[in-house]
Amino acid sequence: MNNAAIVTGASSGIGLEISRVLLRLGYEVFGIGRNFVIESEEERFHKIVCDVLDTEKLCDIVKKIAAQNRVLVLVNNAGTAYYGLHEELNAKKIQQMVRTNLEVPMILTCRLLRELKKNRGYVINISSVTANGTNPHGCAYGATKAGLSSFSHSLFDEARKYGVKVVTISPDMTKTSLYRNADFWEGDEEGSYLMPEEVAGAVEYVLSQREGLIISDITLKPQIHRIKRK
Repeated sequence: MNNAAIVTGASSGIGLEISRVLLRLGYEVFGIGRNFVIESEEERFHKIVCDVLDTEKLCDIVKKIAAQNRVLVLVNNAGTAYYGLHEELNAKKIQQMVRTNLEVPMILTCRLLRELKKNRGYVINISSVTANGTNPHGCAYGATKAGLSSFSHSLFDEARKYGVKVVTISPDMTKTSLYRNADFWEGDEEGSYLMPEEVAGAVEYVLSQREGLIISDITLKPQIHRIKRK
């Protein structure tokens, strides 16, 4: 069987760059996303069009992947964010963040955990620095990422004795489309944001460690904190 990796939110941004790293490392990569805009990629990059909120379909997909491949890496990367005063949100936006950022990673991990135990694989959760502090302009988003980080840390202790490596990567502001629903963008200076390939580099660093050593948490920050209002 081929060594395989599953990446959610793989159609652009951080997820696409992580997929490219995994391809370079020799994995058969199954990238899940809604809108793939890239045309040419390696044959080992299998683009799977699926809304991650359709969890029944999503679970069917990963079941088939696991039946035909040796799944070694699960990257829970798909995320969505709405910012602003909390009373300006609505139930649909809150549900979308909770389901995408927290429910889906928990369900996917549950579905694949036995496989990952058998293969002594990795669960890599792309969280956020917002998980570790207060977020007065995005408290619902921060709460979902805090939940993801808490899940990740607890799962690390639950699964480590089975050889599963659970990793939490927490980037600060990154130059992606995550802020399309916000009233701000990243700053103009290069030192005010991360690039998606830099977050992907953290994944490569995690996967390059010797068996028996786990980098369980990585926080990535730009040198300066600055945003640009829309």
